This record gives sequence, structure tokens and C-alpha cells, in this order.
Amino acid sequence: MSWFRRTGALVGLVAVMATAACGGDSDTNDDPNAKATISYAVWDKNQVPAMQKLAADFTKTHPNITVNVQLSPWETYWTKMKAAATGGAAPDVFWMNGPNFQLYATNDVLLPLDGVDTGNYPKSLVDLYTVEGKTYGVPKDFDTVGLWYNKELFDAAKVKYPDDTWTWDTFKAAAAKLTNKAKGQYAIGSTLTSAQEYQYNTIYQAGGTVLSDDATKSGYADPATIEGLKFWTDLIKAGQSPSLKTLTDTQAINLFESGKIAMYYGGSWNAAEFSTNEYTKTRADVAVLPQGKKRATIIHGLANVVAAKTKSPAAAKEFVKFLGSKEAAELLAQNGVIPAFNGTQDAWVKSHPEFNLQAFLDEVEYSVPYPVSRNTAAWQELETKYLTPAWNGTTDVAAASKELATAMDDALAEEK
Repeated sequence: MSWFRRTGALVGLVAVMATAACGGDSDTNDDPNAKATISYAVWDKNQVPAMQKLAADFTKTHPNITVNVQLSPWETYWTKMKAAATGGAAPDVFWMNGPNFQLYATNDVLLPLDGVDTGNYPKSLVDLYTVEGKTYGVPKDFDTVGLWYNKELFDAAKVKYPDDTWTWDTFKAAAAKLTNKAKGQYAIGSTLTSAQEYQYNTIYQAGGTVLSDDATKSGYADPATIEGLKFWTDLIKAGQSPSLKTLTDTQAINLFESGKIAMYYGGSWNAAEFSTNEYTKTRADVAVLPQGKKRATIIHGLANVVAAKTKSPAAAKEFVKFLGSKEAAELLAQNGVIPAFNGTQDAWVKSHPEFNLQAFLDEVEYSVPYPVSRNTAAWQELETKYLTPAWNGTTDVAAASKELATAMDDALAEEK
């Protein structure tokens, strides 16, 4: 499971964090050459060795600054961050994701990063960590979504492997041939709980939106958005996907890894998982997503941010700039992560030569930022509430989507 796509958004914390933002400023040291010890909070244990090496490399060129890497597992990361932010004691530098970003940035928990050269990173990622014209995060890495497929099942059904010529029509024709109910085999799993991999992509491919550009209005009443949702519900109706209940009991990725579904909308992060899984490591490959009315894929990625109340803002900013450097990016690429720094992704592509990982990079040019607002989790809960009946087939998709739009608009209005 990607650490990128898991939202972890903090519902109901706006008031709490606003209270914290009203506290007095701490004494700060603006001298980048002053002696300082700064903390750096991360949540992925697999990346800790790389982060520690980056910290040590930074200290070699900045001998007065010591960086302590602090690991907090994902399950507790945001709970600890909430408590720390509330008390004005957030780590000096820490990992940030898109769904949580605006909540922190607009409540004065983060320090604006003036003077950072954002031209080195995909614009969609820079935009994700920019609010009210200010940039608060330096992109660290990114992920896009591709069409993973089972070569063995494709061969058995005499279906050509996906490539960049595939459209929705090509996909649907292949889905019919790849479904074999006698064998309990489906074309794909139309899950509802992984929007980054599933419905968000088809919504934008259909020409729809999840949010307005200013994140004040829902896009779910748009006929194009509804068409993007129907892509998935139509697969369930046609019997080419298991039911939502089945997908709730058994995740789509598990069905893909056991040969029960032939295709899987999955992220670049799945390369590590599929390369070690005994079933998929010799059977799986990946292509760009099929084209709808237009091409689109959701892009998401982490950013490194600086706490507004750090006592060493100059040192913290200097470290974040280093973390966004080409040198840091090249080390990340060697450790299984797509670095955000433009032109440094080749090492990641070569890390799994058994897969066509270049597909994920080819999609960057038409990528769409993960949709977020100041309190993303509030309306993401509404997505699940209102769309579940449509996925179950008990409510018309258009009706469910329009009801969601109304409820979502109310939630967005409360963010102002």
C-alpha cells in the first residue's frame, strides 16, 4: 500500500490548530551558520537509512547543523503531529502529504519557503503544495497510476497487452474477453475505497472534476464527472468486476496477486510489491492508463516542510533545500522511490527491469494533482457515504453523484 495515497486527513482539527496558531512566537535563529540541532520526522521505516544518510551528507557541508531523523509509523504519525502542532512543538522539518497540506498551511503551522527554485519539479506537484500564492513544501517524490495487467491471463484469452493506444473502448472490449465466471476470473476489481487509483483518474479522463480550481465547489454534479464514475459501476453491472461486497472482503490487489482479476489500476509504488510477490513477479507488467475523452492520471507525492515555530528556521530551510537537490533525488531513486527532481528518475526505472516502469514517467506530462482542500477528509467521507449505494447498484449513479455534490458543497462552505 502506498504511503502517498493514504489520506490520513485530520477531520475536525481546524479549530484546534487555529488555537495553536494564536500562540506566541518562539525565539528563532535566522543565522544559517549558527550551531543548531534540528529534527526531521518521517513515517516509512524502509526509507529511514536513506534519510539518515542524507542527514549525514548535509552535516558534512553544514558542520554546525545536526539533523536527527525521527521515525513515527504511519498509524501514529498524524496523531503525534496533531499533538505537537497543537503545543507549538512540531518537528523542525517533516514529511507532508497532499490531503493534510492545506489544513496545516492555512492554520500557520508551516513556514512559507521563499526563494526555493520550483522549476526543478513537476508543476502539478508544486501546485499541490502551494496555497494562496505561497509555496510551503519542496517536492520529495511522486507517484502516478498505471494499468497493471496479468500477461498469463491475457495470453490465455488471446488479448493483446495494453499499450499507449488503448482507449476506454479498447479496455471495455478486453474486459469482456478477460472475464471467465466459470473460473471465478474477472477483468478488474471496481473498488470504491482507492480513489487515487480508480475513480479520480476516470473522472478527469472524462473531462470532469472532483473540485473546482479554487477548491470551493464540488465537481460531482458535472455530467462528465458522472461519466467517469459510470466507468466503474458499468463494469460491476456487466459482471466484469466482483461486487463491492466481495471487494470489501478481499482487496483488489489481493485478487490481482492471486490471478482472480486480470487488470489492476495501481500506482508506481506497486512495483516493489509485485516484484517480490511470487505470483506477480513473472506474470505482471504495466502500461499507461487507457485514454478517455482525454488522457489523465492522478499525481501525488510527498513534500518536505518546515514548522512555523521552529527555533532554527534558517537551518531548517537550508536542510529542506538540500533534500530537494539532485543529489538527494539520486539517492532516493536507488531506494525504490521516484524522486521529484526532474531528470533523476532513470535509476528508479532501471530498479525493476522486469516491468515497463517508464509508463509512469510518460504520464507526468498530463498528470492532474490529487484533489485537496483545507479539510479534505470531511468530503472524502461523504464520497464513500453517497457513492456506496451506486457501487452496490441500489441507487442511480447520477442521482448519488448529485446528492454528493450538494453535501460536499456544504462541507466546503464550512472551510471558509
